[in-house]
Amino acid sequence: MPEFRQNFATKEWVIIATERARRPDTFRHSQRERKNPPPFDPQCPFCPGNEDKTPAAVFQINDDGGWALRAVPNKYAALAEDLGTQRTHEGLFLRAGGYGIAEVIIETPAHDQNPATMGRESIRNVVLAYRNRYTDISLHEKVELITVFRNHGSRAGTSLEHPHSQVIATPITPPHVRDQIYQARISYDTFGSCIYCDMLAEEIRQQERIIMENDNFVAYCPFASRSPFEARIIPKLHRGSFGNINDEEVNAFSHILQEVLKKIYTGLGDPDYNFIIRSAPVQDSNVKHYHWYTVIVPRLTTPAGFEMGTGIYINVSYPEQCARFLRELST
Repeated sequence: MPEFRQNFATKEWVIIATERARRPDTFRHSQRERKNPPPFDPQCPFCPGNEDKTPAAVFQINDDGGWALRAVPNKYAALAEDLGTQRTHEGLFLRAGGYGIAEVIIETPAHDQNPATMGRESIRNVVLAYRNRYTDISLHEKVELITVFRNHGSRAGTSLEHPHSQVIATPITPPHVRDQIYQARISYDTFGSCIYCDMLAEEIRQQERIIMENDNFVAYCPFASRSPFEARIIPKLHRGSFGNINDEEVNAFSHILQEVLKKIYTGLGDPDYNFIIRSAPVQDSNVKHYHWYTVIVPRLTTPAGFEMGTGIYINVSYPEQCARFLRELST
Protein backbone atom coordinates (compact mmCIF):
# COMPACT_ATOMS: atom_id res chain seq x y z
CA MET A 1 0.00 0.00 0.00
CA PRO A 2 1.29 3.52 -0.76
CA GLU A 3 2.01 5.81 2.16
CA PHE A 4 2.52 9.49 2.94
CA ARG A 5 5.69 10.47 4.79
CA GLN A 6 6.38 13.89 6.27
CA ASN A 7 9.68 15.72 6.39
CA PHE A 8 10.11 16.25 10.13
CA ALA A 9 11.89 19.59 9.68
CA THR A 10 9.94 21.29 6.87
CA LYS A 11 6.55 19.59 7.33
CA GLU A 12 6.45 18.84 3.57
CA TRP A 13 4.80 15.59 2.49
CA VAL A 14 5.95 12.96 0.01
CA ILE A 15 4.28 9.81 -1.28
CA ILE A 16 6.19 6.56 -1.26
CA ALA A 17 4.45 4.76 -4.12
CA THR A 18 5.05 1.23 -2.91
CA GLU A 19 3.14 -0.47 -5.72
CA ARG A 20 5.39 1.29 -8.24
CA ALA A 21 8.52 0.94 -6.11
CA ARG A 22 11.61 -0.23 -7.92
CA ARG A 23 14.65 -2.00 -6.55
CA PRO A 24 17.64 0.33 -6.18
CA ASP A 25 19.78 -1.64 -8.63
CA THR A 26 17.31 -1.05 -11.49
CA PHE A 27 18.04 2.66 -11.64
CA ARG A 28 21.49 2.07 -13.09
CA HIS A 29 20.07 0.40 -16.18
CA SER A 30 17.77 3.34 -16.87
CA GLN A 31 20.68 5.77 -17.18
CA ARG A 32 22.15 6.68 -20.55
CA GLU A 33 25.83 6.01 -21.09
CA ARG A 34 27.86 9.18 -20.57
CA LYS A 35 30.64 9.84 -23.06
CA ASN A 36 34.07 10.10 -21.49
CA PRO A 37 35.38 13.64 -22.00
CA PRO A 38 39.02 14.23 -23.00
CA PRO A 39 41.51 15.28 -20.28
CA PHE A 40 41.96 18.59 -22.14
CA ASP A 41 39.69 20.52 -24.49
CA PRO A 42 41.33 23.46 -26.30
CA GLN A 43 37.89 25.07 -26.75
CA CYS A 44 36.98 24.87 -23.05
CA PRO A 45 37.25 28.25 -21.27
CA PHE A 46 38.06 26.46 -17.98
CA CYS A 47 40.99 24.38 -19.25
CA PRO A 48 44.60 25.46 -18.55
CA GLY A 49 45.92 27.95 -21.09
CA ASN A 50 42.49 29.51 -21.59
CA GLU A 51 42.55 31.69 -18.49
CA ASP A 52 42.03 34.78 -20.66
CA LYS A 53 38.54 33.46 -21.54
CA THR A 54 37.35 33.99 -17.97
CA PRO A 55 37.48 37.00 -15.65
CA ALA A 56 40.51 37.21 -13.36
CA ALA A 57 40.53 34.76 -10.45
CA VAL A 58 39.28 36.02 -7.10
CA PHE A 59 40.72 32.93 -5.36
CA GLN A 60 43.28 30.41 -6.54
CA ILE A 61 45.13 27.37 -5.23
CA ASN A 62 48.42 26.64 -6.97
CA ASP A 63 50.20 23.34 -7.43
CA ASP A 64 53.61 22.58 -9.01
CA GLY A 65 53.90 25.90 -10.80
CA GLY A 66 50.35 25.88 -12.14
CA TRP A 67 46.89 26.27 -10.69
CA ALA A 68 45.03 23.44 -9.01
CA LEU A 69 41.76 25.39 -8.57
CA ARG A 70 40.42 28.78 -9.64
CA ALA A 71 37.41 30.77 -8.50
CA VAL A 72 36.30 33.40 -11.02
CA PRO A 73 33.32 35.74 -11.39
CA ASN A 74 30.64 34.19 -13.58
CA LYS A 75 31.01 35.81 -16.99
CA TYR A 76 27.32 35.23 -17.77
CA ALA A 77 25.83 35.85 -14.34
CA ALA A 78 22.10 36.45 -13.92
CA LEU A 79 22.91 39.09 -11.27
CA ALA A 80 25.47 41.91 -11.12
CA GLU A 81 27.51 43.26 -8.22
CA ASP A 82 27.40 46.86 -9.44
CA LEU A 83 23.59 47.10 -9.22
CA GLY A 84 21.51 48.24 -6.28
CA THR A 85 18.89 46.56 -4.12
CA GLN A 86 16.32 49.34 -3.87
CA ARG A 87 12.75 48.11 -4.13
CA THR A 88 10.11 50.07 -6.01
CA HIS A 89 6.43 49.55 -6.67
CA GLU A 90 4.77 49.42 -10.06
CA GLY A 91 1.17 49.53 -8.99
CA LEU A 92 0.66 46.45 -6.86
CA PHE A 93 3.83 44.84 -8.16
CA LEU A 94 7.29 45.03 -6.61
CA ARG A 95 10.65 45.15 -8.32
CA ALA A 96 14.22 45.48 -7.04
CA GLY A 97 17.66 46.04 -8.50
CA GLY A 98 19.40 42.93 -9.80
CA TYR A 99 22.26 42.99 -7.31
CA GLY A 100 24.07 39.76 -6.60
CA ILE A 101 27.43 37.99 -6.65
CA ALA A 102 27.94 34.97 -8.87
CA GLU A 103 31.16 32.99 -9.04
CA VAL A 104 32.34 29.76 -10.62
CA ILE A 105 34.66 27.36 -8.81
CA ILE A 106 36.79 25.65 -11.49
CA GLU A 107 37.55 22.57 -9.45
CA THR A 108 40.58 21.14 -11.28
CA PRO A 109 42.64 21.70 -14.44
CA ALA A 110 41.65 18.19 -15.64
CA HIS A 111 38.71 18.39 -18.03
CA ASP A 112 37.74 14.74 -17.54
CA GLN A 113 37.44 14.61 -13.75
CA ASN A 114 34.54 15.01 -11.31
CA PRO A 115 34.30 14.86 -7.50
CA ALA A 116 33.88 11.07 -7.59
CA THR A 117 37.07 10.52 -9.60
CA MET A 118 39.43 13.35 -8.63
CA GLY A 119 42.12 12.90 -5.99
CA ARG A 120 41.51 13.42 -2.28
CA GLU A 121 43.55 16.64 -2.21
CA SER A 122 41.54 18.03 -5.12
CA ILE A 123 38.20 17.52 -3.39
CA ARG A 124 39.64 19.10 -0.24
CA ASN A 125 40.67 22.10 -2.35
CA VAL A 126 37.09 22.38 -3.57
CA VAL A 127 35.70 22.50 -0.03
CA LEU A 128 38.40 24.99 1.00
CA ALA A 129 37.31 27.17 -1.93
CA TYR A 130 33.67 26.87 -0.86
CA ARG A 131 34.57 28.09 2.63
CA ASN A 132 36.84 30.87 1.39
CA ARG A 133 34.30 32.26 -1.05
CA TYR A 134 31.44 31.89 1.46
CA THR A 135 33.41 33.75 4.14
CA ASP A 136 34.61 36.50 1.80
CA ILE A 137 31.24 37.08 0.14
CA SER A 138 29.45 37.18 3.51
CA LEU A 139 31.33 40.41 4.29
CA HIS A 140 29.45 42.26 1.55
CA GLU A 141 26.86 44.46 3.20
CA LYS A 142 24.08 43.79 0.67
CA VAL A 143 24.36 40.01 0.79
CA GLU A 144 21.70 38.10 2.72
CA LEU A 145 21.87 34.52 1.41
CA ILE A 146 24.79 32.55 -0.08
CA THR A 147 24.08 29.36 -2.00
CA VAL A 148 26.83 26.91 -2.96
CA PHE A 149 25.80 24.30 -5.49
CA ARG A 150 26.99 21.90 -8.17
CA ASN A 151 25.19 20.75 -11.33
CA HIS A 152 26.48 17.54 -12.89
CA GLY A 153 25.18 16.65 -16.34
CA SER A 154 22.69 18.18 -18.73
CA ARG A 155 19.60 16.97 -16.85
CA ALA A 156 20.94 18.80 -13.81
CA GLY A 157 21.32 22.05 -15.72
CA THR A 158 24.99 22.26 -16.64
CA SER A 159 26.18 23.40 -20.06
CA LEU A 160 29.95 23.04 -19.61
CA GLU A 161 31.37 19.59 -18.82
CA HIS A 162 34.60 20.84 -17.23
CA PRO A 163 34.21 20.15 -13.48
CA HIS A 164 32.92 23.25 -11.71
CA SER A 165 30.66 24.43 -8.91
CA GLN A 166 28.91 27.75 -8.41
CA VAL A 167 28.39 30.27 -5.62
CA ILE A 168 25.55 32.78 -5.86
CA ALA A 169 24.80 35.45 -3.26
CA THR A 170 21.49 37.33 -3.22
CA PRO A 171 20.13 40.28 -1.23
CA ILE A 172 16.94 38.36 -0.44
CA THR A 173 16.03 35.08 1.25
CA PRO A 174 13.28 33.52 -0.89
CA PRO A 175 10.19 31.86 0.65
CA HIS A 176 11.46 28.40 -0.32
CA VAL A 177 14.38 28.90 2.07
CA ARG A 178 12.64 31.17 4.58
CA ASP A 179 9.86 28.61 5.15
CA GLN A 180 12.39 25.98 6.27
CA ILE A 181 13.95 28.43 8.70
CA TYR A 182 10.52 29.49 9.96
CA GLN A 183 9.53 25.89 10.70
CA ALA A 184 12.84 25.34 12.49
CA ARG A 185 12.30 28.49 14.56
CA ILE A 186 8.79 27.41 15.60
CA SER A 187 10.13 24.02 16.67
CA TYR A 188 12.95 25.60 18.68
CA ASP A 189 10.56 28.01 20.38
CA THR A 190 8.26 25.09 21.25
CA PHE A 191 10.71 22.38 22.29
CA GLY A 192 13.93 24.27 23.01
CA SER A 193 16.12 22.21 20.67
CA CYS A 194 17.28 22.26 17.06
CA ILE A 195 14.92 20.18 14.94
CA TYR A 196 17.79 19.11 12.67
CA CYS A 197 19.83 17.89 15.64
CA ASP A 198 16.76 15.96 16.82
CA MET A 199 16.17 14.48 13.38
CA LEU A 200 19.82 13.46 13.07
CA ALA A 201 19.72 11.78 16.48
CA GLU A 202 16.65 9.81 15.40
CA GLU A 203 18.28 8.70 12.13
CA ILE A 204 21.33 7.52 14.08
CA ARG A 205 19.08 5.70 16.55
CA GLN A 206 17.10 3.92 13.84
CA GLN A 207 20.16 3.20 11.62
CA GLU A 208 17.90 2.22 8.70
CA ARG A 209 18.77 5.05 6.33
CA ILE A 210 22.40 5.78 7.22
CA ILE A 211 24.79 5.58 4.26
CA MET A 212 27.99 6.28 6.19
CA GLU A 213 29.38 8.53 8.90
CA ASN A 214 32.64 9.79 10.34
CA ASP A 215 33.53 11.70 13.50
CA ASN A 216 32.02 14.93 12.20
CA PHE A 217 29.31 14.12 9.63
CA VAL A 218 26.50 11.69 8.83
CA ALA A 219 25.25 10.86 5.34
CA TYR A 220 21.79 9.36 5.03
CA CYS A 221 18.73 9.01 2.78
CA PRO A 222 15.95 11.03 4.44
CA PHE A 223 12.85 9.27 5.79
CA ALA A 224 10.72 11.46 3.52
CA SER A 225 13.01 11.43 0.46
CA ARG A 226 11.41 13.22 -2.46
CA SER A 227 13.16 11.13 -5.12
CA PRO A 228 15.25 7.94 -5.44
CA PHE A 229 18.66 8.13 -3.78
CA GLU A 230 18.19 11.63 -2.40
CA ALA A 231 20.95 11.96 0.19
CA ARG A 232 21.77 14.41 2.96
CA ILE A 233 25.09 15.14 4.64
CA ILE A 234 24.76 16.93 7.97
CA PRO A 235 27.32 17.89 10.63
CA LYS A 236 27.04 16.19 14.01
CA LEU A 237 28.04 19.41 15.76
CA HIS A 238 25.34 22.05 15.62
CA ARG A 239 26.29 24.88 13.27
CA GLY A 240 23.86 27.29 11.64
CA SER A 241 26.22 28.33 8.86
CA PHE A 242 28.51 26.44 6.51
CA GLY A 243 30.91 29.37 6.78
CA ASN A 244 31.71 28.43 10.39
CA ILE A 245 33.33 25.06 9.68
CA ASN A 246 36.90 24.61 10.91
CA ASP A 247 39.85 22.88 9.22
CA GLU A 248 39.07 19.49 10.78
CA GLU A 249 35.51 19.72 9.49
CA VAL A 250 36.75 20.73 6.03
CA ASN A 251 38.74 17.49 5.89
CA ALA A 252 35.89 15.38 7.22
CA PHE A 253 33.28 16.97 4.95
CA SER A 254 35.40 16.64 1.82
CA HIS A 255 35.96 12.96 2.62
CA ILE A 256 32.32 12.02 3.22
CA LEU A 257 31.09 14.14 0.30
CA GLN A 258 33.45 12.40 -2.07
CA GLU A 259 32.65 8.94 -0.71
CA VAL A 260 28.89 9.44 -1.14
CA LEU A 261 29.38 10.80 -4.66
CA LYS A 262 31.64 7.83 -5.46
CA LYS A 263 28.91 5.45 -4.33
CA ILE A 264 26.36 7.22 -6.53
CA TYR A 265 28.83 7.29 -9.42
CA THR A 266 29.65 3.58 -9.10
CA GLY A 267 26.27 2.20 -8.12
CA LEU A 268 24.11 4.23 -10.49
CA GLY A 269 26.39 4.58 -13.49
CA ASP A 270 27.41 8.24 -13.15
CA PRO A 271 23.94 9.84 -13.15
CA ASP A 272 23.27 13.53 -13.53
CA TYR A 273 22.79 15.17 -10.13
CA ASN A 274 22.59 18.42 -8.21
CA PHE A 275 24.01 19.08 -4.81
CA ILE A 276 23.31 22.16 -2.73
CA ILE A 277 24.78 23.39 0.53
CA ARG A 278 21.87 24.82 2.52
CA SER A 279 23.02 27.34 5.10
CA ALA A 280 21.41 29.99 7.29
CA PRO A 281 21.23 33.54 5.94
CA VAL A 282 24.39 35.53 6.62
CA GLN A 283 22.97 37.51 9.54
CA ASP A 284 21.70 34.29 11.17
CA SER A 285 24.99 32.38 11.03
CA ASN A 286 25.05 31.56 14.76
CA VAL A 287 21.37 30.82 15.39
CA LYS A 288 20.46 27.85 17.58
CA HIS A 289 17.39 26.82 15.58
CA TYR A 290 18.89 26.17 12.11
CA HIS A 291 21.53 23.64 11.05
CA TRP A 292 23.42 23.68 7.74
CA TYR A 293 23.43 20.57 5.56
CA THR A 294 24.06 19.34 2.02
CA VAL A 295 21.41 17.73 -0.15
CA ILE A 296 22.35 15.52 -3.13
CA VAL A 297 19.64 14.78 -5.71
CA PRO A 298 20.43 12.29 -8.50
CA ARG A 299 18.28 13.08 -11.55
CA LEU A 300 16.74 9.64 -11.92
CA THR A 301 13.07 10.65 -12.27
CA THR A 302 11.22 13.70 -13.56
CA PRO A 303 8.61 15.56 -11.47
CA ALA A 304 5.30 15.75 -13.33
CA GLY A 305 1.98 17.57 -13.05
CA PHE A 306 0.98 16.22 -9.65
CA GLU A 307 4.26 17.28 -8.06
CA MET A 308 4.09 20.74 -9.63
CA GLY A 309 0.45 21.16 -8.70
CA THR A 310 0.68 20.04 -5.09
CA GLY A 311 4.33 20.23 -4.04
CA ILE A 312 3.96 16.59 -2.94
CA TYR A 313 6.63 14.47 -4.59
CA ILE A 314 6.05 10.83 -5.54
CA ASN A 315 9.05 8.63 -4.78
CA VAL A 316 9.10 5.19 -6.43
CA SER A 317 11.79 3.80 -4.15
CA TYR A 318 12.17 3.10 -0.45
CA PRO A 319 14.80 5.34 1.19
CA GLU A 320 15.75 2.42 3.42
CA GLN A 321 16.60 0.27 0.39
CA CYS A 322 18.47 3.08 -1.34
CA ALA A 323 20.57 3.71 1.77
CA ARG A 324 21.34 0.02 2.14
CA PHE A 325 22.35 -0.22 -1.52
CA LEU A 326 24.78 2.71 -1.20
CA ARG A 327 26.02 1.63 2.22
CA GLU A 328 27.05 -1.80 0.96
CA LEU A 329 28.89 -0.48 -2.11
CA SER A 330 32.67 -0.44 -1.84
CA THR A 331 34.50 2.59 -3.26
